[in-house]
Amino acid sequence: MTVRTAPPRTARHERHPSSVGLGLRSAHIGEILARRPDIDWLEVHPENYMHHAAALASLTAVRAHYPLSLHGVALSLGSAGPIDKDHLLRLKSLVDRLDPFLVSEHLAWTATEGAHLNDLLPLPYTEETLGIVSAHIHQTQEALGRTILVENPARYLRFRHATMDEPEFLAEMVQRTGCGLLCDVSNIHVSAGNIDIDPIAYLDALPAASVGEIHLAGHTVRRVGDRTILIDDHASRVPDDVWALFADGAKRLGAPPTLIEWDADLPPLDVLLEEASKARDVLAGADGWCDAEAF
Repeated sequence: MTVRTAPPRTARHERHPSSVGLGLRSAHIGEILARRPDIDWLEVHPENYMHHAAALASLTAVRAHYPLSLHGVALSLGSAGPIDKDHLLRLKSLVDRLDPFLVSEHLAWTATEGAHLNDLLPLPYTEETLGIVSAHIHQTQEALGRTILVENPARYLRFRHATMDEPEFLAEMVQRTGCGLLCDVSNIHVSAGNIDIDPIAYLDALPAASVGEIHLAGHTVRRVGDRTILIDDHASRVPDDVWALFADGAKRLGAPPTLIEWDADLPPLDVLLEEASKARDVLAGADGWCDAEAF
């Protein structure tokens, strides 16, 4: 099998590794423009700006003051069918207009035979899946003229016919495509609770040099019969056990840019800024740890 090298990333806004961003939601755009809070960068779902001129104008105003990251939710890298070329062209148009310093997508499938589903659906980790995902990543990177980051999912089940574990799949995906990884630490914690994996072993198995971003978010804990299920809903503060895992992960992964995600039951902007400040303190400690280890 021939391994192709992905095109180099051409971002102009390289951030310090320990920078912290917020997931930007429309409810906070006006306040951010008025206050211009001390935050390093902002991340948006590009799908929210592909068909709405007024929304795009507001985002362009934000872009004048903050670097942006585009975090896609609908490219469907894991679909068995082809990538939606019209969607990819719309994404390229946004990338060209906004010049984000990062572009990312999910390791999931969200569409089939023209039907788009409002969820990030799981994939079996097999050689066949790896081939499909890798081909779609190549197509995306070639269209955009830059590498993308791919995010690990929150998991609620295992596939019996899977032949690889998730870190192994991610490492091989990186090797074949030249893409980077978006390490969602909250998703690792959720998966660890739901399908009994070791989160520290998971972090240790990742190709650390390929991790270009970390995500942090809250989750919900529910009892279903005699089981406890963790649900990745991005609707609350980052819990203490995720902060602890993040501290371990930041040390292992070199303290990359980190995002606070909050998508439902949005709090006041100041709550998000408090979470960002806490993440910055953790990253500062991780930077010190990394420096000490280097000598």
